[in-house]
Amino acid sequence: MGHGIFVAPTRKPLVTGSKSYHDITEDICSPAEKAPSVAWVIGMLVSLGLVAFGGACLLITIWVGIGSWNLNRTIGWGWDITNFVWWIGIGHAGTLISAILLLFRQKWRTGVNRAAEAMTIFAVICAALFPGIHMGRIWLAFFIFPYPNTRGPLWVNFNSPLLWDVFAISTYFTVSLLFWYTGLVPDFATLRDRAKGMRKRIYSFLSFGWTGSAKHWQRHEYLSLVLAGLATPLVLSVHTIVSFDFATSVIPGWHTTIFPPYFVAGAIFSGFAMVQTLMIVSRKVMNLQDYITITHIEAMNKIILLTGTIVGCAYLTELFIAWYSGYIYEQFAFMNRAMGPYWWSYFGMMLCNVITPQLFWIKKIRRSIFWTFFLSIVVNIGMWFERFVIIATTLARDYLPSSWSYYWPSIIEIGVYLFTFGLFFTLYLIFSRVAPVVAIAEVKHILKYNGDQYLAKNREDYEAKTGVKVVLDEDKVTDDPNYEVDDQIDANDLDENN
Repeated sequence: MGHGIFVAPTRKPLVTGSKSYHDITEDICSPAEKAPSVAWVIGMLVSLGLVAFGGACLLITIWVGIGSWNLNRTIGWGWDITNFVWWIGIGHAGTLISAILLLFRQKWRTGVNRAAEAMTIFAVICAALFPGIHMGRIWLAFFIFPYPNTRGPLWVNFNSPLLWDVFAISTYFTVSLLFWYTGLVPDFATLRDRAKGMRKRIYSFLSFGWTGSAKHWQRHEYLSLVLAGLATPLVLSVHTIVSFDFATSVIPGWHTTIFPPYFVAGAIFSGFAMVQTLMIVSRKVMNLQDYITITHIEAMNKIILLTGTIVGCAYLTELFIAWYSGYIYEQFAFMNRAMGPYWWSYFGMMLCNVITPQLFWIKKIRRSIFWTFFLSIVVNIGMWFERFVIIATTLARDYLPSSWSYYWPSIIEIGVYLFTFGLFFTLYLIFSRVAPVVAIAEVKHILKYNGDQYLAKNREDYEAKTGVKVVLDEDKVTDDPNYEVDDQIDANDLDENN
């Protein structure tokens, strides 16, 4: 009987198709160099249609005022703040994938970090729209920015959540933009070297004279780590500050200390779901299946499962504390969420955010393209319901039954929401045409350790050197009567042992 050793199946190749360095450059640059596909053109036309319709609704809002919305004396926050918090949450995953996973040296981030970072920038732009138009007089928005002025003692109100949002959004957007652009510089240089005419001049400007020298790479690494170190606490702080918009009030259902961690977990939850939605479509349309693999999708599904479980625990903790407190107004607030006129949104939230993500415990579903795409959309619907439940149901019934009311959005509010969708996908589609959706340099960096052809070569070298059979799947050893498993090793150990 022979003896076998198998490579841990948790370490699947992150680059498939036996790619060479030249293949990587050709495959990832081609969407930005070739004529747009039919799918891209259709997507752009739909996005521009949403921008046109939503833009008209936005102009009506600015011209007429927020009286064109269905806000009333009881519910002063409706779809506008709901959508603001939702878009900020979606913008969280990019910085998490880019910064935290870079600091933890997680190699699977390389296939998805570029698109996730771009998604962060575009989502924050969409989110920033809502506080401005919610003010009612958007032309006076400069009053909320702290800058030296000649207005004497008149200064910004630091007690206002509106100002907190300004600091949170501007800081997060600035650092995320710098981090995203820093990673793009080497790839812009690659496109510059392959381009001609005006495109070459544009990419020359964008690449800042990058030559790929050792000194350039050294500074690039330093800057990436510094920005990652700055961005990591921002992942926690931005949505924490957004949660303070609610938690610092005295309204039952809002005045709770669990909001900051619960909002952060929910933001990562919804952000990763949106990344999954975009990446599954992008890998198919742009033919990037060898760089955005099932391994990448499974790793992100595991984070969705973790954060979804945290969010579910937060929901149950809220209910328990409301009961345990003995405070009748707090108890009523949560009873109203589940049994009141908005019961449908509450149970939709629980179904989408607590129950459906648990399907990712099943490996076949976790590695399924169809189920991942479907559940990613379900999760984002559920997270929208969560923000709506927190805002609308809490305000709809306050201390005075005489002021109770029911809120539903006007066509203008729906149009403004559709405008942000159109803006988001328009920006993303333009980005996919002018820059690589996957980081070329970072994929090349991990190729020799995580490319399928190098893994096979290392296995052959290891077998020749030690005389021990190596397979990628334990079942191939256990099902073979001629072999028994002696040990398990990490895929990267094959290269180290050689």
